[in-house]
Amino acid sequence: MDFAIAGSAAVCAGFFTNPLEVLKTRIQLQGELKKKGQHAVHYKNILHAGYVVAKNDGVFALQKGLIPALGVQLIMNGLRLGTYQFGDSRGLIKDTQGNIVFYKSVIIGGIGGVLGQFLASPLFMIKTHLQAQAVESIAVGHQHHHEGTWKALKKIFKQYGIKGLFRGAGASVPRAFVGSTSQLTSFAYAKQLLNHYNVLPNSAYTKSFLASMVGGVAISVMMTPFDLICTRLYNQGVDAQGRGLLYKGYVDCIRKIYKSEGFFGFYKGLGPNYVRLGPHTVLCLMFWDFFKDVHQHYWLMQNELL
Repeated sequence: MDFAIAGSAAVCAGFFTNPLEVLKTRIQLQGELKKKGQHAVHYKNILHAGYVVAKNDGVFALQKGLIPALGVQLIMNGLRLGTYQFGDSRGLIKDTQGNIVFYKSVIIGGIGGVLGQFLASPLFMIKTHLQAQAVESIAVGHQHHHEGTWKALKKIFKQYGIKGLFRGAGASVPRAFVGSTSQLTSFAYAKQLLNHYNVLPNSAYTKSFLASMVGGVAISVMMTPFDLICTRLYNQGVDAQGRGLLYKGYVDCIRKIYKSEGFFGFYKGLGPNYVRLGPHTVLCLMFWDFFKDVHQHYWLMQNELL
């Protein structure tokens, strides 16, 4: 049930924040391996990007990749949050006094994140491809011209097999570990701190809101470079053997981005990433707490009836 509750919370959040993911992906792919000032700027910022996408591709283009995106949320965050809750409810994260143990929180949060991200990798790849697709006048990055989620999965499997579906999965491991553990550990510590100083003792959801804001900032700052690398590797075109046309692998991707775009190239899209991850973190973690409370209340009622 821990995993079902977590997955449901993430899907609810993902529906509202997918448009921000579309805009973030476009900005991260814009000017790929080109120095500043040497490429067309279709998207000046996230507000301008939203206007440009809606004007050229239509308003519904802001929800591109929604189906695989929700699948990613269900699998990735279902396993990530579910694993963390599973560990917490069995005393694997806190000490005997109920205080969070930092390294235990990092390990449990990281393991759940890596497991969820790896299993969701095929859908994550298709999501990235679909979110990058645009009319030629505003297109950035490689255009895969998929006709939908299931046709894309079938097409890639037919051409490259299982290996093709999990292309980029290895690159997602650092992103998943850093993102998951930074978000969950900061969220847990923020809630512990609020409880310790008895802040808002009668407002559990307000505390969840404040703690999730902290988690949103932490994950945005920590994960943006890894997220950008992951987006680039997932979206690049491949040759007949399934080898990347731009990057040979993770290290090669880091080297080429640094050489072409400089250090701050890794933080391209930080603002849009926070605009997406901030609300997504708040919605996801608050839905998570709410659904856990509903489930606990339901079982208490059932036990009283018995």
